[in-house]
Amino acid sequence: MNAITETRLAAGQEQLPARPITILVAALGGEGGGVLADWLVAAATSQRFPVQSTSIPGVAQRTGATTYYLEIFPATEERLGDRRPVLALTPSPGNIDIMVASEFVEAGRAMQNGYVTPERTTLVASTHRIYSTLEKMAMGDGRYDEERLHKAGQALAKHPVLFDMAALAAASGTVINAVLFGALAGSGALPLSREACENAIKGHGKAAEASLRGFGAGWAHATGEAVEKARADAKHWAGRASERVRAAFPAETHRILDEGVSRVSAYQDKAYADLYLDRLAPILEAEREAGGGPAGFRVTSETGRHLALWMCYEDIVRVADLKTRRSRLERVRAEVMAGPGEPVAVVEYLKPGIEEIAALLPRGPAAKLLAYGERRGRSFNRGIYLRTTSIHGFLMLRAMAALKPFRRSTSRWHEEQAMIERWLAAIATAARQDAALALEIALCARLLKGYGDTYRRGRANFARLFDTLVESRPELAPAARAAEIRKAREAALADPEGRALAGALGLPAPEPQPKPIKLVRRARQAA
Repeated sequence: MNAITETRLAAGQEQLPARPITILVAALGGEGGGVLADWLVAAATSQRFPVQSTSIPGVAQRTGATTYYLEIFPATEERLGDRRPVLALTPSPGNIDIMVASEFVEAGRAMQNGYVTPERTTLVASTHRIYSTLEKMAMGDGRYDEERLHKAGQALAKHPVLFDMAALAAASGTVINAVLFGALAGSGALPLSREACENAIKGHGKAAEASLRGFGAGWAHATGEAVEKARADAKHWAGRASERVRAAFPAETHRILDEGVSRVSAYQDKAYADLYLDRLAPILEAEREAGGGPAGFRVTSETGRHLALWMCYEDIVRVADLKTRRSRLERVRAEVMAGPGEPVAVVEYLKPGIEEIAALLPRGPAAKLLAYGERRGRSFNRGIYLRTTSIHGFLMLRAMAALKPFRRSTSRWHEEQAMIERWLAAIATAARQDAALALEIALCARLLKGYGDTYRRGRANFARLFDTLVESRPELAPAARAAEIRKAREAALADPEGRALAGALGLPAPEPQPKPIKLVRRARQAA
């Protein structure tokens, strides 16, 4: 338990704590932050401690959390007599005793805002990640650096309690708030007994048994009674590469290339996986000729990583396949904690545009459809709602997924394969001159991400960079050319509209794309 400064109010009076214990909870929607605050209030009330709780609503779409602020005065009403503490309604930086965060970046926000201090604060936070809107919007890898968050938590908190509470919640069949409550109670920062906390859960009534399991797991980890088990990856690499990868490629590349083979094979077929390794063989040969072995064959590894992602580009066929896999439906049931006999309805929202439809057609019909759409100003991107858990919706998605054997005849396939070959040829040529230059060209594939408008902007930036720098400017030395490519790539990742890239390349900024406004007459309501 935190040391609580005692003060004598007057001669002959009992010593009382100088201040209340301040608790700030940051939880995402659906994680039970309000229930956690209620549990704390109930446990404190059962021990006859004065307590006060307030909440500040957050915003949707993972751009912030709902926060709950509590103050508990660690002296019973009997000790206080006719005196009552004055408790605040809002938190203030530097004055938080316990900071609770249900997700790691929310803990980072709290640290950034000054709510975690080394002199005072116990930080109880889950280390799992739910990526924010800004992270998902980034053109490249927009994820926050988790290692920096770990270091900040260890440095800024007086007592950090950090582990993956989402994994424990899933294993216990409960919501993360129960594990947070257990970790908070087990941290020793509260003047509340374990019995009072468990009674608060029992008194809440809803799913008490599962919540108590989560509470016990959180308590055991916070007190050191249990050792945290790392969350298993969805597909754990066994440490043994496939036969061809093991025979033809150096050990430093096995892990990435074996994952690439697995992904590409599942995306299309074994022949496509063989093509994946065939494409990497010239890169490895060029790197070996340039003496790339001591550098760990990084050019081959990075090319293999981005090549697997590119060869598995997102299209309607892949989306339909992923949405109807048994593993996905089982994961949804687990996330909503549905029982064996409980029905679960899953509704998909699809909005295919004219480009996505044309991508499934052969090159001739696709070109005519795109020309027609451009000439008539039509996009055909109307939203479609499909219930995956209904027979009709499931069969429609499976029919889309069944188009996989015909993917090689589509216009999108030919376009992507041509761009891939162009990219690989540039890497192989550069690898014979300078490994750093080849690596920068390989990393240009980071510009290709997502689908729809996001992918089209990234592809336009990729083509512009290739035309201007990668396949031109032969007068530049390899080191200078690599630096220019890196500068242009970072500019493109910072601005998806292409203006920063145009400035880095010394080209005019692209014209803004018009966005049509459609006016729809409001339907008259029946009298």
